Amino acid sequence: MTEWIMVGKVEDIPKLGSRVITTADGDIALFRTSDDQIFALRDHCPHKGGPLSQGIVYGHKVACPLHNWSIDLESGEAVAPDKGCSHTYPVQVENGVVAIAAPAARIAAM
Repeated sequence: MTEWIMVGKVEDIPKLGSRVITTADGDIALFRTSDDQIFALRDHCPHKGGPLSQGIVYGHKVACPLHNWSIDLESGEAVAPDKGCSHTYPVQVENGVVAIAAPAARIAAM
């Protein structure tokens, strides 16, 4: 069963930056764009497993810090000509509080 789990506040995530949530299944990176949209991806580049949370956010994309692959924050898809996908998580923001859809027992910390 999936439910919405509160993971922090929008202001906890720097503009054009990220924060990491540790889960039993691996890390989830929360990204904040310059237009204050929040996205959540598995913190793992589909190319060589680089930590996307350490990449540079631009527009609605993040550049992997290892080999500069661009990953679309909305879909998790690598930008052509690269191919691959990082798992995305639905995000909800209400009154400045960020929640993601994930199994409740798996969220450990932000």
